[in-house]
Amino acid sequence: MSIATAMIIGASSQLSQTLAKQLSAQQVSLVLFVNDPDSFSEFSQSLPGEVSVYPLAITQPDTLIAQLNAAWTKHDGAHLVIVNTGVNEYDSTLPWAIDQHTIDVNVMGFAAASQCIFKLMCEQGYGQLAAINSIAGQRGGPNVAYHASKAFAANYLQGLSMHAQRLKLPITISDIQLGLFDKAVHLNTQMLLSPIDKVAEQILTALKKGKRRVYVTKRWRIVAWINRLLPEYIYNTRHWNPRKK
Repeated sequence: MSIATAMIIGASSQLSQTLAKQLSAQQVSLVLFVNDPDSFSEFSQSLPGEVSVYPLAITQPDTLIAQLNAAWTKHDGAHLVIVNTGVNEYDSTLPWAIDQHTIDVNVMGFAAASQCIFKLMCEQGYGQLAAINSIAGQRGGPNVAYHASKAFAANYLQGLSMHAQRLKLPITISDIQLGLFDKAVHLNTQMLLSPIDKVAEQILTALKKGKRRVYVTKRWRIVAWINRLLPEYIYNTRHWNPRKK
C-alpha cells in the first residue's frame, strides 16, 4: 500500500460519513461498506480522495466475511478499519423482533466483521481495528438487547487485544466509547449531543495516538465513572421514573 487505506464497515450513518470526510481530506484512500451502494454514490463522489464502495450484508455472517475478504484482497489490505454497524431501537413492550434484530446486527454481525478483519491483519502483520461502541454497555438498561450488545462488543474487543499481545503483533484494538450518542440523536437533545465534526475529530485523534479505549466526547469519561459507581437501586430508579409532562 503506497498510501494509507482505511475501511469503514457501516459507512452510511452520519458519524461514519463525517469520519470519511475527515479521513479523505487527509488523503486517506477509503473503502466503504454500506447496505445500498447505489444510494451512496452521490456522497462517495463528493469526497476529494480515492473512494471505493461495497455492499454490506451485516446480518449474513458468511456473506459478510466473503465481502470483507474480497475487498481486502482487491485493495491489498488496510491500515485502519472502523466498524460502525450498531442499531438501537426501543419499545417498552419488549417485542422479540427488536431484540433479535439488535443481536443479529450488534452481536453476530459485529463479531463476524471484527474477527474477520483481525485475522486479515494478523496475516498482514499490522493494523488498527476500531469499533464505535457506547458507554451503554457498562450496565443493563431499558433497551435490553442494545445495552447487552455493547457489553459484548467491549469484551470482544478486549479479547482481540489480548490475542494481538499474545501473538506479539503490532495490531491495535481501539474501543470508541460514545456517550449516549445514539440516544442524543434520536431525542435531539442538545445537552447530550456534541457537534458531529467534534465527535469525529476526537475519534480520529485518539486513533492516531493508538488508544486502546477512549471516551468521546471527553466529558463522558467522568459520566462513565459515575455510572459505574451508582448503587443499583439508584441506577434502576433513574431509568424507570416516569417523565413529568
